[in-house]
Amino acid sequence: MSWLPSEDPILGDAPSCNALELIVVPRVRDLGDGFSVRRALPHGKRQMVGPFIFFDHFGPVQFIDGKGMDVRPHPHIGLATVSYLFDGRITHRDSNGNVQDIAPGAMNLMTAGRGIAHSERSPEAERHGGRMLGLQSWIALPAAREEIAPSFQHYDAASLPEIRDTGLYARVIAGSAFGVTAPVEQVSDWFYVEVALDAGMTAPLDADHEERAIYVVEGEVDIAGDRFEGPRLLIFRPGDRITVRAVKPTRMMFLGGTALEGPRHIWWNFVSSSRERIEQAKEDWKMGRFAHVPDESEFIPLPE
Repeated sequence: MSWLPSEDPILGDAPSCNALELIVVPRVRDLGDGFSVRRALPHGKRQMVGPFIFFDHFGPVQFIDGKGMDVRPHPHIGLATVSYLFDGRITHRDSNGNVQDIAPGAMNLMTAGRGIAHSERSPEAERHGGRMLGLQSWIALPAAREEIAPSFQHYDAASLPEIRDTGLYARVIAGSAFGVTAPVEQVSDWFYVEVALDAGMTAPLDADHEERAIYVVEGEVDIAGDRFEGPRLLIFRPGDRITVRAVKPTRMMFLGGTALEGPRHIWWNFVSSSRERIEQAKEDWKMGRFAHVPDESEFIPLPE
């Protein structure tokens, strides 16, 4: 996915719950070919939640015959991309030579570091009326790790811990939650969890994390008497243990982590603590200095 400055996501109504700091209603952005995303981060009032600096919700969409997702090769620096699907399949290719399909419940983590290019496309089997629903997030890297070597990790659904209880299902995608820890290697402290609740059931959002939020993908939740329908990003103040109750069957993501040491500059697909480093990345992409993505003959030009 790519980012360019535009109108901020919409602020939601002020809650009565003191633990809630900000409510964000993601704006819909049309990416063409009938494909759109809802963008919740970054926001003018909140750049990051922990190290999460970008949060896109795409779908649900059903492609017409012969169509699919086609995100041409494009570059990244200073961040890690986190791709997670509820429906459909995407093929990832990058300039390190990694080729990996991602399916529902699995997780792709691409750490760009000093620079990597990649593409995201629907495989041929998905181009015959296939459906897609998923999320992509960017994790900003600590300043001391922004220039690490690029890398890629894939974890299939079976390798990520699951929690099942009456009316509750959770998959820990990264970090720790519900007393279990995902096997994902991280360069900073962050967590990411899919949570599904039946109507009337509850789940706790631990107070252990410095910064935390809930993204309601679909459904409706009650938090201390306030009700919120999806899609919404609910950002919480630190300190209080939060109990989330589903008003109707609900799917959501718990996310956050330790705050970074300072804000980041973000331009297109580049994130950095240094504005000069972003200018260098822009020039490098324009001049063809990023490594080529194998088996790709096209790319996304640098925006003017």
